[in-house]
Amino acid sequence: MKKELGSWGEGIAKDYLIAKGYRIIFTNYKTKMGEIDIVAQKENVVAFVEVKTRRNDSYGKPRESVNFKKQLTYARVAEQFLQQFNNGNNSFRFDVIEVYKSNENFKVEHIEDAFGL
Repeated sequence: MKKELGSWGEGIAKDYLIAKGYRIIFTNYKTKMGEIDIVAQKENVVAFVEVKTRRNDSYGKPRESVNFKKQLTYARVAEQFLQQFNNGNNSFRFDVIEVYKSNENFKVEHIEDAFGL
């Protein structure tokens, strides 16, 4: 059930980014160190996006679960991605997209440059 909710939220996040003018470069980019949910680009900025889907805030805001250790892992995986795919002409940032699901309704919060790195 949790995995289904997460996959659903990633689909909502992709649709949201596309509607905001982003081009989806990669979904579920995996390395031995970890995974990036969505890699998207708008103009010359590549956004590495962590998607967090919840039904409510009873355990805190979803973005709060992306702790410093998770941020460092994300940064290392992003570095591998950039070495493999980037031509060096883009800047990059780390975003978190929170998706809240309530019955058949949902709400999206996009936190740009969410990591303090």
